[in-house]
Amino acid sequence: MSNYLYEEDTYKIIGALMEVHKNLGKGFSEIVYKDAFEYELKTNGIFFEREKEYLVHYKDIVLNHKFYADFVIVDKIILEIKSTESLHEKHISQCLNYLHVSGHRLAILVNFNKTSLEYKRIIK
Repeated sequence: MSNYLYEEDTYKIIGALMEVHKNLGKGFSEIVYKDAFEYELKTNGIFFEREKEYLVHYKDIVLNHKFYADFVIVDKIILEIKSTESLHEKHISQCLNYLHVSGHRLAILVNFNKTSLEYKRIIK
């Protein structure tokens, strides 16, 4: 493996995602994949927070609406799960927004609705 940001953690996360995809395949709603992925994280002893809430600061106030990241893994990696025809720029922008408000440097965007698992690493 080449040397890149959070390499070992990313490898474990992608492995857990592939295990979910191998067992469920494509076609389920996002919540089903989230539940299965949570099971894999727990089984593999990987620390995570699900539906982590982030406040959005604007100038000198905190906005009423918040962001909720699907998963934050090992306190440093945002994971966003999709089950869609294809990943779009709006999904990447969503991950970049999560990185901005969280202060984290890496997000993984994953799409289960493909024959093979589709994922992108997004670095801030």
